[in-house]
Amino acid sequence: MIQFGTGGWRAIIADEFTKANIRLVAAGLCGLMREEGLAGAQVCVGYDRRFLSKEAAHWASEVLVGYGFRPMVVNRSSPTPLIMFTVKQLSLPYGMAVTASHNPAIYNGIKVFTAGGRDADQTVTAKIEAHIRQLDPENLPSLDYDQALQAGLIQEIYPFNEYIDSILQFVDVEKIKRTRLRIAIDPMYGVSQSCLRTILLTCRCDVDVIHEQHDTLFGGKMPAPSADTLRLLSNYVLENHCNLGIATDGDADRLGVIDENGNYVPANTLLVLLYYYLLQYRGWKGPCVRNNSTTCLLDRVAADFGESCYEVPVGFKYISAKMAETGAIIGGESSGGLAVRGHIAGKDGIYAAALLVEMLAVTGKSVAQLYREIIRKYGLLYYVDANFSMAPARKAQLQEILFVQKQLPDFGVDIARVSREDGCKVYFTDGSWVICRFSGTEPLLRMAAEGSSKAQAEGYLQIWKTALEL
Repeated sequence: MIQFGTGGWRAIIADEFTKANIRLVAAGLCGLMREEGLAGAQVCVGYDRRFLSKEAAHWASEVLVGYGFRPMVVNRSSPTPLIMFTVKQLSLPYGMAVTASHNPAIYNGIKVFTAGGRDADQTVTAKIEAHIRQLDPENLPSLDYDQALQAGLIQEIYPFNEYIDSILQFVDVEKIKRTRLRIAIDPMYGVSQSCLRTILLTCRCDVDVIHEQHDTLFGGKMPAPSADTLRLLSNYVLENHCNLGIATDGDADRLGVIDENGNYVPANTLLVLLYYYLLQYRGWKGPCVRNNSTTCLLDRVAADFGESCYEVPVGFKYISAKMAETGAIIGGESSGGLAVRGHIAGKDGIYAAALLVEMLAVTGKSVAQLYREIIRKYGLLYYVDANFSMAPARKAQLQEILFVQKQLPDFGVDIARVSREDGCKVYFTDGSWVICRFSGTEPLLRMAAEGSSKAQAEGYLQIWKTALEL
């Protein structure tokens, strides 16, 4: 059964990510569009550098043509945010990107976008799944890609310039030019190198790039920017006296940062830095949005400026929706995805990187200096997390314990409330918290905690690990 998670449909290549299932996903979207009276509509289709991504985009397009729709196919591997931007810019009803984002190399998948370039929410993906269940896989109308292209039924596009220009108009190019920053880029063998290099060179930065070649195995590592995966970037920043190191995940919707001292900047810290910069230095006004596994230091910054910080379930579609509802100026998650008001309504690691470079130029301060400024004002919170692989049977056992029996261990701190809206999150009266939830994109159980000391946060995880026999 094809099921969409928090970041689209993802599956292991040659297991469930097959030509037959790719065609079914495309046909399910066609069924939804017909239901919505969108017969014959144009749909943007893009893909990243993963194994079979280009082929999968073509297979999906063949089905779209077979159902009478007009695919606009981005004709080379491109960032997911570029696909979302194109859906928004061309006022298309839907778009799709073949990608598994930051998942291991054995995965691939499909993300679906709705009008305005937003991640499809659970209502939309549930309707696609419902249409898929009604399909006969052996009788899906389609037309060969090359024939459809020659007949003008498929249009190939490359909206690179439009996407780059949309970012450059949002950042202070002239101030960045005057600082002559040296930036190291690590696209992690993904799709961001052309966009990032073009933006930074336009801003007269000195730019060095590592890991830019096409490697469907991502150098043997997960294409997710973390302290472990960015060690080479860290060394490069130090050895070459760079002002900043920037990394993006496989499809460039998430950002990872190395500061001038070679230290990895956690995603929570990055989100706080950018929100503080927009309020304090750009003079913006507005709330922020975070998911339930992201730092509450954002709440302190928001309160200081008379703003609110809204908490939503994991899944960027929830962040995007809450940002639209509240007029928030930034929304993000502890995994490195963030969105800023005025651009696309979804994650964009490339735009976030450009804004971060502007932050250094405008403030004249380094990442480390700015974070020390924030800590002096708002104090320090300690965030820890852990992941555990889950076999289906074990997952079922833990779901019974957590959500049916609703068992909780004794954490040794008074509990203010418990939420099971997305996973099980325990809020304590002293402002600390701990959460346990199942990943929507991988067979993992995820835990995270935050407290006034590292020992407190790690203690929460250890207590829950012991209770669940992990």
